[in-house]
Amino acid sequence: MTVIVLTNCPAGLRGFLTRWLLEISAGVFIGNPSARIRDALWNEVQQYAGQGRALLAHTTNNEQGYTFRTFDHAWNPVDHEGLTLIHRPSVNGTDPPTNTTPDKPGWSKASKRRRFGRR
Repeated sequence: MTVIVLTNCPAGLRGFLTRWLLEISAGVFIGNPSARIRDALWNEVQQYAGQGRALLAHTTNNEQGYTFRTFDHAWNPVDHEGLTLIHRPSVNGTDPPTNTTPDKPGWSKASKRRRFGRR
């Protein structure tokens, strides 16, 4: 299974992809082409995307069962001990700090309702 998601790409590229894939929503294409066709489609997407962004996800024989590639996307795939994860940059350009604020002491409202009933 192959999924290609296009954002802000030319209409001609979307029309080109409908030759091999089914467009199930605006800019979302799915299908089951061979690996050679999938790579050729991805090369065309990279060449003609213009100012747009693109994401390709497809099944593969690894621990996760799938892999993905991005083009001109702010979120980048990174390898973490054999797993491919998405690195999302923070708003101000630095990595987010770890949670340094302690949790509030006491019970949450949900746990109070479960324990003492709705009041």
